[in-house]
Amino acid sequence: MEPVRGTIWGPEVGRLSGLDTLRAFVDQRLPDPPITRLTGLRPSEAGLGSASASMPASPWWQSGAGVFLAGTLAFLADMPLGAAVLTSAPPGWGMTTSELSINFLRTPTIRCGTLIGRGRLIHASRTLGLSEATIEDGRGRLLGHATSRCVLFELPTTRSAVEPVGAEREPSTPDPYLRPVQGDVRDRGFWNAFSGREIMDQVASGDFVPPCYLLMGLRGVETGDGTAALSMLKSPWLCNAFGVMYGGAIAYLADATMIVATGSMVPAGTAFNTMDLKVNFLRAVLPGAGELEARASVVHRGRTISMVNCEIHDTGGKLAAHATASFLMLPGRFWEHPVHVGDEVVRLLDM
Repeated sequence: MEPVRGTIWGPEVGRLSGLDTLRAFVDQRLPDPPITRLTGLRPSEAGLGSASASMPASPWWQSGAGVFLAGTLAFLADMPLGAAVLTSAPPGWGMTTSELSINFLRTPTIRCGTLIGRGRLIHASRTLGLSEATIEDGRGRLLGHATSRCVLFELPTTRSAVEPVGAEREPSTPDPYLRPVQGDVRDRGFWNAFSGREIMDQVASGDFVPPCYLLMGLRGVETGDGTAALSMLKSPWLCNAFGVMYGGAIAYLADATMIVATGSMVPAGTAFNTMDLKVNFLRAVLPGAGELEARASVVHRGRTISMVNCEIHDTGGKLAAHATASFLMLPGRFWEHPVHVGDEVVRLLDM
């Protein structure tokens, strides 16, 4: 495996307030953590009670259909949501996401150029913060709306750190999100020719591996009728600046798994997409050997709406997160263009 790039911040950061820490990150006076080096996700602005973050719409985020999974927006949103809460923290305090909820409106694609999240603090106490964020593309189109509950805590005085990559050791190759894309992206004919179960079985067997799976270290495990299991490497590439796995990455795993579970039940050519996603984070996940395993099952399926649950377990079977989502399914509507949830729901109401 390629050595990780980026730095886990040391205890000296504890001398700064949350707002000063974020401003130092924005100004690049603090080094980039691994998750930034992997994806290009970074804060772009920080003020008291507000924070923004942006991420290039890299082709590595493509699903097997050539669009981005809805979970890509959750991946982005976790940074400005948490950062808005962190702006209220005094020196010596950190923040972790406890719950993340997001409603999806438009499907992001490469044509978005840049994905931008703008977070705002709604309420903060000594140990709890609530925030919301809007997610837009580079043209200012609204893609989604998210809310989050975050817990503030005192930072330990000593922490282990990932050795930073010094200037003299900087690799000559680009960071992962900037490299030529790899992975399987299939055209409309493929999606219209096979049932959802046949396609998702290919994902589980490793015969169909989209670019986003390669970027995030995802692997298909198994599929059934309305069930799916995916795993994700507990890679240090997925760490935030405090040395734990970034919550947005766990949310992404949950969405990807629930998409496979939903997709396993649709006929050939049936377009569908995530409408909303909620993730409760139950314990911090540290990088290391082994994988996170997500198991999803469809608990309700109507004509156009399905509801799905997902549990994510750490090594040893410990429950790390629980997620729920609803999906919009469009019988008879082939994969001619991305499913923009806001537009499709309006059409259904007008029918």
